[in-house]
Amino acid sequence: MADLSLLQEDPQEEIDGFGVDDYSSESDVIIIPSALDFVSQDEMLTPLGRLDKYAASENIFNRQMVARSLLDTLKEVSEDERDCIAVLERVSRLADDSEPTVRAELMEQVPHIAMFCQENRPSIPYAFSKYLLPIVVRYLADQNNQVRKTSQAALLVLLEQELIERYDVETKVCPVLIELTAPDSNDDVKTEAVAIMCKMASMVGKDITERLILPRFCEMCCDCRMFHVRKVCAANFGDICSVVGQQATEEMLLPRFFQLCSDNVWGVRKACAECFMAVSCATSQEVRRTKLSTLFINLISDPSRWVRQAAFQSLGPFISTFANPSSSGQFFKEEECKDTEDLKISEEHSNERIVNIEDVSTHDVQSQTEMPLDTDGFAETLEKVKEESNSLSVVSQPETVLRCTLSLESCKETARARGNVPSFDHRSRAVVSAPVLNSQENSVSEQELYNSFHFWRTPLPEIDIDLELQETAGIVDSETQEGKQGVVAPMSSNITMATRKELEEMIENLEPHMDDPDVKAQVEVLSAALRASSLDPQEETAAGIGKLADCQNELRIKDHRNCKLIQDDAVPLINDAIEDIVESALHYIHNDSDLSTNSSFSPEEEKKSKIQDIVPQALLDQYLSMTDPSRAQTVDTEIAKHCAYSLPGVALTLGRQNWHCLKDTYETLASDMQWKVRRTLAFSIHELAVILGDQLTAGDLVPVFNGFLKDLDEVRIGVLKHLHDFLKLLHPDKRREYLYQLQEFLVTDNSRNWRFRAELAEQLILLLDLYSAGDIYDYLRPVALSLCSDKVSSVRWISYKLVSEMVKKLYNAPTSTYAVDLMNELVERFCRCPKWSGRQAFVFICQMIIEDDCLPMDQFAEHLLPHLLHLASDRVPNVRVLLAKTLRQSLLEKEYFLTCVNSHQEAVEQTIVALQMDNDRDVKYFASIHPASTKIADDAMSTASSTY
Repeated sequence: MADLSLLQEDPQEEIDGFGVDDYSSESDVIIIPSALDFVSQDEMLTPLGRLDKYAASENIFNRQMVARSLLDTLKEVSEDERDCIAVLERVSRLADDSEPTVRAELMEQVPHIAMFCQENRPSIPYAFSKYLLPIVVRYLADQNNQVRKTSQAALLVLLEQELIERYDVETKVCPVLIELTAPDSNDDVKTEAVAIMCKMASMVGKDITERLILPRFCEMCCDCRMFHVRKVCAANFGDICSVVGQQATEEMLLPRFFQLCSDNVWGVRKACAECFMAVSCATSQEVRRTKLSTLFINLISDPSRWVRQAAFQSLGPFISTFANPSSSGQFFKEEECKDTEDLKISEEHSNERIVNIEDVSTHDVQSQTEMPLDTDGFAETLEKVKEESNSLSVVSQPETVLRCTLSLESCKETARARGNVPSFDHRSRAVVSAPVLNSQENSVSEQELYNSFHFWRTPLPEIDIDLELQETAGIVDSETQEGKQGVVAPMSSNITMATRKELEEMIENLEPHMDDPDVKAQVEVLSAALRASSLDPQEETAAGIGKLADCQNELRIKDHRNCKLIQDDAVPLINDAIEDIVESALHYIHNDSDLSTNSSFSPEEEKKSKIQDIVPQALLDQYLSMTDPSRAQTVDTEIAKHCAYSLPGVALTLGRQNWHCLKDTYETLASDMQWKVRRTLAFSIHELAVILGDQLTAGDLVPVFNGFLKDLDEVRIGVLKHLHDFLKLLHPDKRREYLYQLQEFLVTDNSRNWRFRAELAEQLILLLDLYSAGDIYDYLRPVALSLCSDKVSSVRWISYKLVSEMVKKLYNAPTSTYAVDLMNELVERFCRCPKWSGRQAFVFICQMIIEDDCLPMDQFAEHLLPHLLHLASDRVPNVRVLLAKTLRQSLLEKEYFLTCVNSHQEAVEQTIVALQMDNDRDVKYFASIHPASTKIADDAMSTASSTY
């Protein structure tokens, strides 16, 4: 604070106050008093006198300085209660100053004065409430914007520091704010008052907020005249909801929130989207699911791009509010993610629901196909089939399975008409395992075993033919006879000319690549579909009869009942097969899907794989669409980054049993062209690994992690910062694979990026606990020693710590030879280094080992101490200075050298004596006097440490 005695006085006031000699008629000389005279007179005034003098000054700057010096004046007179009250009364008069800058300066000092009054409350009781608080409240409606802003900030600080009594809040603050938000109030003042009410809600508590603030807040949400007020209400809606609780939120606030979300002004709707998560947290799960989710979908599809952008940014956080430990299987406690016991069970069930194309096993047919079958009878039948025909599978007998498909389709369609069999989608057509064939019939060639139609079809689940056909065996004949006359219909009506044209174009495009067996097989499928689409009903009937005869002759099934076909029923079977072939082919054309069995899911099956019951499906679908490139053009160029940022929260909400819903999205984000998106994922991959568990991490996250290791430095730093957190979750065998890649972290895109290497050293210290002594010595040791020679001192300092911890780890291992070998290498590589920096590094490492007790002192004295003492004769003073500090500050403080009499102690004392006689005065100083004994020594030590 400036001294009032040094303030500049008004020139006119100087003349009037102190008097100036009149003009001398003889000399015409004006005698002006010296500035020292002013100072001496100010010093003679009391603190209150100086305050009165300059508070009444016409100079604006003087009055500003008075406001700044109020706290100092109070401290000077704090022992006298009357003087303190007198100062506070002057503050009240100064608050009426006509100059806005003076009032703003005064308001900046009010929180400090209030704190002083609180600390000296016994001598100044109720001073703040009586003198200062009325000024703060009055300035909230000041005409000057700067004064209002300063008073608002001061009020929030006072409330945050709990300097305002609860009674004063209810009787002095809230009534004024409610009056300022009246309909006839000034527009700017009303907007600012609403903002203050919202911000102070969390400070005054639930009771005051519900009684005094909430009713007026609800009125302001419906302010039809000013959208600025509604926008402020929308922006702070979440804060109010979090204070008043669930009941008041759902009964009073939610109707207003719905109105704001449909406001005519896009800025209001955008503010609602930004606070949606906070509002959701204050509601029940039922309201969140039934009302808020629908409301949020409307915001996502808002006409305004800015609203959609804000909504998509809040989508992930909003989904995270659906998290439930009972469903996600996890909960957070003390910043540590733990799994519940039910998680393992849910993971086992989730594995049954994950569709694995390469291994279609019988025990998870229902979970993979999601058909509404009778599960009990179905399971029993599957067990019988498994026992009777262990040698048969969908993969080993595609031709046999295919030939049985037609007969099953006929029976299925017939039974469906009677309502005995559930309705199946044509893409989920059941494949029937044929009964066991004779050994001669089973020995088919590989060429005959391959069937192009089955190869390009979606893999079909295996079910037992007896389950579906035995129940309908008695009604097949009658049903087919009844439907015979009605099913013979032209096929050409179902396949349009456009469809045929697409088939022809597809065949023409593939013909140049007929050398490829896969392409040849596809052309055969398309050609068959094209020929089938050109058949008339008579040709179709004849073809169906011939196809039927071939099927029956080739299969020779023992159980003729299971594959028996009615000749008259062949036409609808062929028609149905043709439709399937054409639709399957066109599905390939339109979607340009990968022609491999691993990606042969139909869109319906892919959609089913992303269905869950934790989050409303519409919200999850919108979240998954954030990776769509069109979103970046129509919504936000960084929408993928927002998706990546909130993905761990969404994954935690869904639980690991629903990870299959997010897997594709995660892989898409991991391969995004924007490095910021990949960087976001890299920084959170360890958290996602905790959520998913070791099995899913090894299968789905490890490949992504490996890709990040080879990415840009901006992405690599993300995985490097949490390298230990991720690797500790992996199986030990999988973890060892990354030992070979640690050397790659030493190479960066920019050699000046020394923080990258410093982070590597920090992570290596943590990784020592994850690997065996042999792995540490073979793989981590070379990296650590390389970092000890880094060009940047910060990297070297951390590396010294790393090496000392490594020595400790290796010494405590069952085989201590690793520690001895490492210490010998330290001697050879650093102690005998031709460069002085290497020898100095050896002293630093020894200092770390001593201070951290990484080795017993007898082992240190045996392996390292002789080489350390040898450096007393080093020609570089910097090495000898550090040696003197290490011996004095670290080594001689150990009990081994204080109590035990040994040969090493004598050698250390002789070395110290030699250093005390050194030519360099810094060496002599640190060897002679314990640095901790004087302040000069501390300064010298810090200087030496920072420069070496």
